[in-house]
Amino acid sequence: MQAASTSRSGTETLLEYYLRVRRYTEALCEPLETEDYIPQPIVDVSPAKWNIAHTTWFFEEMILKKFSRGYEEFDPSFGYLFNSYYNSIGERTARDNRGDLSRPTVKRVFEYRKYVDKHMGDLLSGQDAHIASDELRELAVLGLNHEQQHQELFLTDLKFTFGVNPLFPAYRTDWAPEETLDTGEEKFVAAEGVIQQIGYDGDGFCFDNELAVHKVYLDDFSISNRLVLNEEFIDFINDGGYKDHRLWHSEGWDWVNREGITSPLYWHNRDGEWHHFTLGGLRRLPLNSPVCHVSLYEASAFAEWKGMRLPTEFEWEAANTKFEWGLRWEWTNSAYLPYPGFRKPLGAVGEYNGKFMMNQMVLRGASVATPDGHSRPTYRNFFHPHLRWQFTGIRLAR
Repeated sequence: MQAASTSRSGTETLLEYYLRVRRYTEALCEPLETEDYIPQPIVDVSPAKWNIAHTTWFFEEMILKKFSRGYEEFDPSFGYLFNSYYNSIGERTARDNRGDLSRPTVKRVFEYRKYVDKHMGDLLSGQDAHIASDELRELAVLGLNHEQQHQELFLTDLKFTFGVNPLFPAYRTDWAPEETLDTGEEKFVAAEGVIQQIGYDGDGFCFDNELAVHKVYLDDFSISNRLVLNEEFIDFINDGGYKDHRLWHSEGWDWVNREGITSPLYWHNRDGEWHHFTLGGLRRLPLNSPVCHVSLYEASAFAEWKGMRLPTEFEWEAANTKFEWGLRWEWTNSAYLPYPGFRKPLGAVGEYNGKFMMNQMVLRGASVATPDGHSRPTYRNFFHPHLRWQFTGIRLAR
């Protein structure tokens, strides 16, 4: 399966862009059975049904109710069921209860998507960038980028759900994007200390957390031209890396012992040979593929074991043209904080990023599950340091 391009071309109307992104979400659903849409094994993972309903709710709540004259909600209860974290909009289903709902049915949710798409089509019909109002256009593009984020979450959430199933069901037996190989020789690329401009400074879309553009001072550093490979991480394991407290942050060491962590997520040692669970099912671990599904704690411990460190997000952004990226989201050594001059937008849109700028770490790049064209060098992903259900990897710096 190839990811559809999600950046808008200069000749594409807003409606064409909308339909293309929405259709790709439904293409991702094609391999699923009805039962696959429901489970939620942990709080961080949302059911497939919720993901596809929530993205539809965004367009209904943020756009149709405001811009479509006489619009009638598909179902008044859906606002409560499929709101994620927008306190300014109202109460919502508890995050850990999303998988408890057998109703509305999957069929009903797809009817909801069809209903909203029809009304969005009417609203955007014939409207390209120079006809649609600025506010409508900006909200629609934000909603589409929001849906692209959930396209990735759709795959990563589903993988976790399948991964806790003892049958190890495959999403698609012919597709294991985790096994992208990196056979190049590792080299450390030098970068001279500079005053570096950081943040998005262009005419296209970016999220508000990529603003405002500002300058940071970087000392001399070097950064690896490739990601850490599975075979290198096996060396870390075999050398007792998960048992050596000297390598770990205090919270990371507590996490390792509390959770009994001994390897990356989805790794299984069978008769002395490592396997990993993929979107294509349980398979033998390819040694020359970049390590995947590691936490910030594991990434930092590995770097410590190597006598190196993780890059800061500013070093990563400054050096991104010196290496290939996009196979794994790459942990950085930077806390997720607002840039100088950052301002949260008014209303519900202001809750999109700003209120999460605490106790999380920044990841840069993209992954094999990121829709094509969705990321850029200034993109700031962010997660709590113990999480690893996303396609996360390690790039070293020194």
